[in-house]
Amino acid sequence: MEVAILVVHVLLAVALIGFIMIQQGKGADAGASFGGGGASQTVFGSSGSGNFLSRTTAILAAGLFVTSFALAMYAKQQASSISDVGIPVVESVEQTLPVFEEVLTPLDSDVPVTQ
Repeated sequence: MEVAILVVHVLLAVALIGFIMIQQGKGADAGASFGGGGASQTVFGSSGSGNFLSRTTAILAAGLFVTSFALAMYAKQQASSISDVGIPVVESVEQTLPVFEEVLTPLDSDVPVTQ
């Protein structure tokens, strides 16, 4: 199940990137209003491709959000099942590390000789 959601998630991400890249900026519509665009001959009709691309981008973004949420819930479920296995939890560091009570004194060979 996780692999299927992950594949859909990656496909949605690639499609979202593609749809964002083919959209025109707001400044590109000014040239079309002076007769250079030929809006009546487009596939999307006289309204242009703006509405179609905007709606499709919104739908893809919503799908990406849903798959992200599903993957996060699946990861949370996996993490809680791993923690329930019975792995011992370290209460404190003092219990696991040995305590050195002796004081280390420098040897004569460790002290530099000053002249």
